Amino acid sequence: MSVTLSPRADHGDITAHGPAIQKVGVIGAGQMGNGIAHVCALAGIPVVLGDIKTEALQKAMDVMGRNMERQVRRTLITVEDKEDALARITTTTDYAAFGDCDFVVEAATEKEEVKRQVFKALTPHLKPSCMLASNTSSISITRLGASTDRAEKFIGMHFMNPVPVMKLVEIIRGIATDEPTFQAVDALAHKLNKITAVSEDFPAFIVNRILVPMINESVYALYEGVGSVAAIDTSMRLGANHPMGPLELADFIGLDTCLSIMQVLYDGLSDSKYRPCPLLIKYVEAGWLGRKSGKGFYDYSQDPPRPTR
Repeated sequence: MSVTLSPRADHGDITAHGPAIQKVGVIGAGQMGNGIAHVCALAGIPVVLGDIKTEALQKAMDVMGRNMERQVRRTLITVEDKEDALARITTTTDYAAFGDCDFVVEAATEKEEVKRQVFKALTPHLKPSCMLASNTSSISITRLGASTDRAEKFIGMHFMNPVPVMKLVEIIRGIATDEPTFQAVDALAHKLNKITAVSEDFPAFIVNRILVPMINESVYALYEGVGSVAAIDTSMRLGANHPMGPLELADFIGLDTCLSIMQVLYDGLSDSKYRPCPLLIKYVEAGWLGRKSGKGFYDYSQDPPRPTR
């Protein structure tokens, strides 16, 4: 496995590192998609943000506005930076709007069939030189790329959540990904002031290969009565110096996303240590998905949130 951890002192001209990326498309206006659009626009890159729901696009613009305002208050950016960035973002429900993009990153839900449907609908509208990426946190880049008409221009670009805050981007080459695509996307990540880690195309890549099984084991500890939600999270915050307990973190990520990643690991590696905890499955079946649904391992209708077990 090759890994690079090398922020560049001088980003230089992106054209020196691969094909020029002068306009970016982002598909999916949820938490990850609006975060990717946010950082691209602040970096001076025009962005097309697409979603199937008009209301999701409006919500995304509102969220980006609030998040940028928070950056203004912290003196990380100026009011002018914020206004210019928001003006660089156009929203659409029409795949044809991505026709002049140099690079499009998909940030739809973490389900392979959904992603395949997105690429099937999108690719007929793209110019031949346009590069494609998935923000998937676990699914095979080789397999996704093979479902498109441009496997050599397809790559994994996995941002961390929340995108405007987290510095890491995992870059994953599929077996067919060519070198110019890799160089262009690596340069784009650095233009966005991110640090890249290059992962081989194995299930869940680096971060989630390590992180999500830890979360799953925490759910097993809860399931088996080793400790309560509060005890497990307090133990890992204070005993391992984690900024957030694993069950609180699971709620932040989304329990459905955690389960999807565990299923990818279990199916892809055929090792019983990756078997999703039955309690995690039960919570997802109940619709208790964490913060986004208002209830997971904590009940967010109360302040402070109350453990549900």
